[in-house]
Amino acid sequence: MKLTVLTRADVQQAVSMAQAIEAVKSAFAQLSAGRANVPLRIQLLVPKHEGVTLFMPAYLEETDSLAVKVVSVFAGNPGRGLPTIHALVLVVDASTGAPVAIMDGTYLTALRTGAAAGAATDLLARRDARRVAILGAGTQGRTQLLAMCEVREITRVRVYDALRARAEEYVAEMKAQGGRVPADVAASASSTEAVADADIVCTATTSTTPVLRDADLKLGVHINGIGAYTPQMQEVDEATVARARIVVDSRPACLAEAGDLIIPLRKGLITEQSIHAELGEIVLGRKAGRQNERQVTFFKSVGNAVQDAAVARLALQFATAQGLGMQVEL
Repeated sequence: MKLTVLTRADVQQAVSMAQAIEAVKSAFAQLSAGRANVPLRIQLLVPKHEGVTLFMPAYLEETDSLAVKVVSVFAGNPGRGLPTIHALVLVVDASTGAPVAIMDGTYLTALRTGAAAGAATDLLARRDARRVAILGAGTQGRTQLLAMCEVREITRVRVYDALRARAEEYVAEMKAQGGRVPADVAASASSTEAVADADIVCTATTSTTPVLRDADLKLGVHINGIGAYTPQMQEVDEATVARARIVVDSRPACLAEAGDLIIPLRKGLITEQSIHAELGEIVLGRKAGRQNERQVTFFKSVGNAVQDAAVARLALQFATAQGLGMQVEL
């Protein structure tokens, strides 16, 4: 049996952010249409080392995409000089069940998470949105910005991280990106300063308490909350959640895992009916997006395996066409 192995560099070269955004839109549409088989992911807690390892399988019927991702999130890793997230994706031939590829899932996770926020921003943010705030200067924060720049003409970026050095490193790296990333990228001293006058806010942290205050947000802001993925984690102020038009990647997943929604639900500040739509329902035209220019919109994502399956299939397809990767005989 031959297996294709794709490194981070291979995946990065094979799939652009624009392509990933379109693949993720299709994946969410299949999910909301009942054309995807996606069990709730298994969470294996590793409290001794402040971590969790997740097992995430998915099958998309329309595109015949079948894959499973194993991803670990260890909060203490930055202090060890390691990324918070490590991941590996296995792609399976849906017609035979044979494994056909393994690839770096760490960058793929950041890419598909950025792509989900990009898809949500494209569908929910004001068309004239130009100013972005990024809260959390890790790997996820980088692809969040790339995705924002893909769907809107961004002119100003402010980033805040609890570790100032990480924010400064982020600024230097993102400025060097060029292309659609604007020259006006700077670190802020606080989240309040970062979100001031922001049209789009992306939260990409592992916080258990809100990283922004409702009072700091302008009317018409769009928020992508992608960092809180357990019932105990919370990035977005409950008051913001209560007044926003809430759109999720998956209702069952978010109601089971998203502290940003579970905590205000338990307090009676919102109900399950407060969730306006899944993103796939908006892609399909079954639900409307933004209602007016003053409305606050909130996309809550805990991450869904359909994203991994869709982008991994694309990565393998494009990498094969470009002659990337290496073949391994098992």
